[in-house]
Amino acid sequence: MSMRGRLATVLGLFLVAVGLIVWSVAAFLTPGTPGGVMDFTKTHAPGQAVNITAQTVGSIGFGAHPTWVSYLVKDPTTGKWVQDTTWKLPANTTINMTIYNYDSGSPLRNQQFGQVLGTTNGKATLDGTSFSYYNSNTGDGVGHTFAVPSMGLYVPLAGNSANATLCGVAPCHFNSPHRTIKFSFRTGAAGSYPWQCFVPCGLGYLYGNGGPMSTQNYMGGFLEVVR
Repeated sequence: MSMRGRLATVLGLFLVAVGLIVWSVAAFLTPGTPGGVMDFTKTHAPGQAVNITAQTVGSIGFGAHPTWVSYLVKDPTTGKWVQDTTWKLPANTTINMTIYNYDSGSPLRNQQFGQVLGTTNGKATLDGTSFSYYNSNTGDGVGHTFAVPSMGLYVPLAGNSANATLCGVAPCHFNSPHRTIKFSFRTGAAGSYPWQCFVPCGLGYLYGNGGPMSTQNYMGGFLEVVR
């Protein structure tokens, strides 16, 4: 191949890479399913903590992408599970998180994400047992993570056994195998804080980082912190 041909090939690959990056960013900022903002300020009493209950599922089972993994959150006023990942929270407030992971796990590509960082006491609990680091090379691996990078918050969500009969259609219930992860963190100043899963879980996409991982209302969203 001539020098001109090689340069054209390199330029073409570069443009493809740029296009993929632009697509990924646009996909993350575009809502994947209908949903508004889950407002936790309506039921919040000043000085009190906010309690959030969420779940991660291996297959949402409905909508435009029924096979995608997803987060769901429990509406604090109705108690219903909702596929909505934009949460309105009060500033300078303790947030108590409970996440039920109904998905299986695997070893992390980056073991740094096995650390618990940014929580109130630097720890989380897994099925009632306190931990500060989860070794994903042992046990059943890590299914997902809950991470708010701009807050320095990272929590691994241990996976279920690969031999378990996992929940088929969301929302999942307690009779399906699951792991329970609890932790607390504190919001700071008002602002918009992106959060997401850092475990590649977009099956069928380049490096697992496309599809649900780059789409709001699936594996990422925003904490809208207000005064």
